Amino acid sequence: MALDSVLVTGGAGFIGSNFIHMLCEERPELRVVNLDALTYAGNLANLTAVEDRTHFVHGDVRSAEDVGKALDAAGEGSKMGVVHMAAESHVDRSIIDGEAFVSTNVVGTQVLLDACRAHGVARFVHVSTDEVYGSLGSEGLFTERTPLAPNSPYSASKAGSDLLVRAAFHTHGFPGCITRCSNNYGPYQFPEKLLPLIIANAQEDRDLPIYGDGMYVRDWLYVRDHCEAISAVLERGVPGEVYNIGGNNELANLNLVKRVLAELGKPESLITFVDDRPGHDRRYAIDAGKIGRELGWTPRFTFERALPLTVRWYQAQVEWLQSVRSGDYRDYYRRQYGR
Repeated sequence: MALDSVLVTGGAGFIGSNFIHMLCEERPELRVVNLDALTYAGNLANLTAVEDRTHFVHGDVRSAEDVGKALDAAGEGSKMGVVHMAAESHVDRSIIDGEAFVSTNVVGTQVLLDACRAHGVARFVHVSTDEVYGSLGSEGLFTERTPLAPNSPYSASKAGSDLLVRAAFHTHGFPGCITRCSNNYGPYQFPEKLLPLIIANAQEDRDLPIYGDGMYVRDWLYVRDHCEAISAVLERGVPGEVYNIGGNNELANLNLVKRVLAELGKPESLITFVDDRPGHDRRYAIDAGKIGRELGWTPRFTFERALPLTVRWYQAQVEWLQSVRSGDYRDYYRRQYGR
């Protein structure tokens, strides 16, 4: 479908900012609106290179007024697409306190859905996670028919938001699709996540904390591939359908860390095993065959190509990384937006 505008919620975050960069590069004719509350993981510095190509609305998906302003800024609903990425996403934080996850991920999604229906948006993509499926054993893959079995407050809140999108389609004919991706990596990822945390710590010869025995397996997906998959669903996805997005690259956390250390020329003696987190899912693995067959998407970046790109990006972005790790970037937002 030919769209005139795209509203991205959570566009100052990791995946959102990469998606906006891609839209600005590949679809310069689009009006791109970014709605972001600028919580700790939102950083407008991620979008400095394209800030003149986008319209920013400082707001919260839980606020009908804020969402309405963002939709109005995007223009007429008949040719407007919405990509919903705004979410609390850190599992460890959800274990400590799950309230913000239910509020943002569940309530915020319903507020957004109601507003999008009222504005008559043409396309809606809800970006979710493979964590809603729970944990796999040593064999098998998650498919779109795998029952939902979330095991953390984070993944439970995402499963709840998925079901709200599904209900909007079946009840109201809402043009929503759901995507469920595997673990992303790449530029602009907040350094509480495994890969940027390991890169940053290793560069400073600090301990690298690894949960349990380190043999928790994830499928690693380069963020640009993920963004291209979301774009394919936005343009050609069938309303009401779910599309799994994976990188075809299963790797245990311990082996991932060793690959990063080798890339940086750092010793494996930096690895430190720490107590496991509660409810830690053992293995995730995605069957992405459906999106390949129906929409023609397959990942372009191999892990062997994208991991060095990622490491080099963080090595080059010393100022960005220091600002995020120190919290200095938040001082500007407190002065500018009062939060």
